[in-house]
Amino acid sequence: MSLLRAFIAIELSTKVCDSIHKQTTRLRQTLGNDFIRWVPTQNLHLTLKFLGDTASSHLDFLKQMLVREADLHPQFDMQFGGLGAFPNSRNPRLLWIGIHAPAELASLQRGIEAGVLRLGYKPEEHVFSPHLTIGRVRQTARLTDLQKIRAALGTIQFGNIVIDRVDSVHLFKSDLQAGGSIYTKLFSAPLTKP
Repeated sequence: MSLLRAFIAIELSTKVCDSIHKQTTRLRQTLGNDFIRWVPTQNLHLTLKFLGDTASSHLDFLKQMLVREADLHPQFDMQFGGLGAFPNSRNPRLLWIGIHAPAELASLQRGIEAGVLRLGYKPEEHVFSPHLTIGRVRQTARLTDLQKIRAALGTIQFGNIVIDRVDSVHLFKSDLQAGGSIYTKLFSAPLTKP
């Protein structure tokens, strides 16, 4: 049985990716690449459900579930802005940009979560917290590196970047390469027009 690493996500428009790239330039220059692995602009997305290793025989079931869920949810707008870290700014492990979205986003994510649970996938361990991951702090980061990140998060502020229309959800596969992950869109399901 062949397995692929899969996830369900919202793809961002080129306009949003370009805007985020411009807004994060100062942060990336300030912190550098030594202790942070930055997410390439073309890989930015909003994960709704990480599936992990997925049998290729499950793809048709996942596609059917996505079509059913997408049909139940109208298109909506998201706004991006704000900068933060998980688990917190005192111990940053992941750098993110915030997402402001209507209740439709949470409803869509809950529907997808319920749909994949029925297909036998494990439930999410954390409460859904919409964000865009822009960088991951390397395990080798020293205390001084973490202090530098904390200082940058305290001084570099992002306003609201841009608004993007969400009109579909996508099933992606992720291929882990030495230079980073390569994402390939396998399927798209359009949301209903308002």
